[in-house]
Amino acid sequence: MGKNKAWNAKDSPRKKSGKAKFVIFGIIAIVVVGVVAAAYSGVDFKDRSNSVDTTKGSPVLGIQSAPVTIIEFGDYQCPFCQKWNRDTKPLIEKNYIDAGKVKLTYMDFAFLGPDSIKVHAGSYCAEEQGLYWKYHDFVYANQGHENDGWANAENIKSLASKLEGLDADAFGRCIDSGKYEDRIKENKNVAIRIGVSSTPTFIVIGPDGQGTEVTGAQPYSTFQAILDEKLTSQNPN
Repeated sequence: MGKNKAWNAKDSPRKKSGKAKFVIFGIIAIVVVGVVAAAYSGVDFKDRSNSVDTTKGSPVLGIQSAPVTIIEFGDYQCPFCQKWNRDTKPLIEKNYIDAGKVKLTYMDFAFLGPDSIKVHAGSYCAEEQGLYWKYHDFVYANQGHENDGWANAENIKSLASKLEGLDADAFGRCIDSGKYEDRIKENKNVAIRIGVSSTPTFIVIGPDGQGTEVTGAQPYSTFQAILDEKLTSQNPN
């Protein structure tokens, strides 16, 4: 696999089966351009008749009024998602999100087995304690191998207990309740409905409602070019 490839459902032995939230108007017809290895498709989403419903996704990272939105579809067991979260996301946060130019919403596309559902549900248990994004980054930083048990309920409770500021007992009760598992499945269905088939997949939406699809753990330079183009179109002078 190329270092920037996306993690495709076909690559796994298992088949695909907040706060301020929003519905992003954009496209959604996924056009396959070139071969699968062409991770940045450059596909534009211009049809406002459809929407990406992010209301059950993560709390927004950044300010709600930011003119550009990144929607990420990921699985905590996906190694390419981990790579993007480690290598690219920090630079986007520093240069765009913290500057009020971009906001990010993470959508659960938990297709790499039943453990993915548990570890994703944990993000909303952490959100109950105001720790969604700390959990998000902490889990990726401590990711194990796909479906080797690192993300099952007991191991996630043990891992989360090491997260600073987390009430481990409350988190454990939340995980055991299973109360967020339907939410995870709904977010996966959103991804399927718009044609997402691999992780990570991103839709970058500008202030005009038009979006661009990016697939794979693309480097910061790829996102920088897209984000600057979106922002320039807002302020051409």
